[in-house]
Amino acid sequence: MTGPRKLLTVNPAHTANPPTERQIRAAEPDFPTLNDQQTAHFHKEIWTPCGNRACDGGLTHHCLRDAPLWTAYAATSCRRSEVLGWMWDLIHWDECAIELAWVVVEEGNTYRLRKLTKDGDDNALIYVDQALMNVLKWQWERQQAEKARLGPAWVNHGLVFARDGFKLQKDGQAGGPQDPEKVSARWRTARNRLHLPDNFRLHDWRASKITNDLDNHENPVEVSANARHHSPGYTMSRYGRRRAEGAKKLAASSASRIGLATLV
Repeated sequence: MTGPRKLLTVNPAHTANPPTERQIRAAEPDFPTLNDQQTAHFHKEIWTPCGNRACDGGLTHHCLRDAPLWTAYAATSCRRSEVLGWMWDLIHWDECAIELAWVVVEEGNTYRLRKLTKDGDDNALIYVDQALMNVLKWQWERQQAEKARLGPAWVNHGLVFARDGFKLQKDGQAGGPQDPEKVSARWRTARNRLHLPDNFRLHDWRASKITNDLDNHENPVEVSANARHHSPGYTMSRYGRRRAEGAKKLAASSASRIGLATLV
């Protein structure tokens, strides 16, 4: 172009070389994941009370403070922001379902509770096992004890995982949303204590749950729906790719079928 309002004589994208599908897949990061056995061990560890003299089994003592929160991430495919936005009045106890309508998001140097962006008129709904419902009932009891202890310092927002009174500053208030970055910082502390992979983020619980479900041949339609993906095809192409483990199982099965182990 030599001046304003001049048309390009050559398409600048004409000589571009877009990446192939194989290159795109190779560039996708592999999420660190824990398998079902590792996840079960993790649950056992985080639900073990410290046993100190002041410990009451975790109901008011801080040793099990985050156990329900970490369990919520490990047992569902919810994102960090979604779990922090769970509301008590959106827990469907009889149906073992959780309605997702709120998220806690970071905005600059602060954070806030806001409505979850959605495509349709209804809120997203995920179904869980009764065992997780029992965890939430335990969290309810713990929160009631916290509210009674703090009195007017607790301002109720209806949040399942609200800010509690642990190390609450003078004239501070509990009951509101938690700071997502502080939640992640506490997770890193727990991760190091339990010797999990250094790069295992809270979001990687989502990858672990989806991958484990697919590896165990669960219905991909339901797995995709619980993950709030747009299609099962996307879920299956993006997750469930434990290539090395699958290849070793295939090799072992093949060797057994053709009698390879009996040769030497």
